[in-house]
Amino acid sequence: MTTFLVIGACGLAVLLVSLLVGELLEGLFDGVPGDWFSTEVVGAFVAALGFGGALAEGLGAPTALAIGAGIGAGAVFGAFAAWFTRLVRSGGTEDTPSTNDVLGWDARVVSPIPADGLGVVTVRRGGHLLRFNARAEVALPTGAEVHVTGILSPTAVTVAPLWPDTLEQQLGDPEEK
Repeated sequence: MTTFLVIGACGLAVLLVSLLVGELLEGLFDGVPGDWFSTEVVGAFVAALGFGGALAEGLGAPTALAIGAGIGAGAVFGAFAAWFTRLVRSGGTEDTPSTNDVLGWDARVVSPIPADGLGVVTVRRGGHLLRFNARAEVALPTGAEVHVTGILSPTAVTVAPLWPDTLEQQLGDPEEK
């Protein structure tokens, strides 16, 4: 049980440091869309894993079952932390959003993006709906969910598919065409 409590305390320490200092993992997981690997999510997962495992072991569960219970608790609290982090980060603001504000955010294609051509995407940011010309390495259909990966100009961004396997379903099998 002591091991689980130490793991939980380490998770709480990570959460406390992220609260006082800010994002510690900034830039480490830039290729992963969304907030699943932010410091807050990792801290919540580790804390819940430790304390959930300690609780299960304290109730008489064998170590293997306590580990499973800890992982389950960590997944639930990690998902909650990701949702809450996204809610807080996308909250309203009185500042007028700019192109730099949308870097790393999710968007939706509103005008098809041809391979190495320009289309149009919309990004919801701070209660504002922003439209940008967008370029992608692969063709993207209208309605595809994308992730803003770079800034080309004040009116243009680069994007990548948010879920590549879903994109293949939307486009269809290239061998069938």
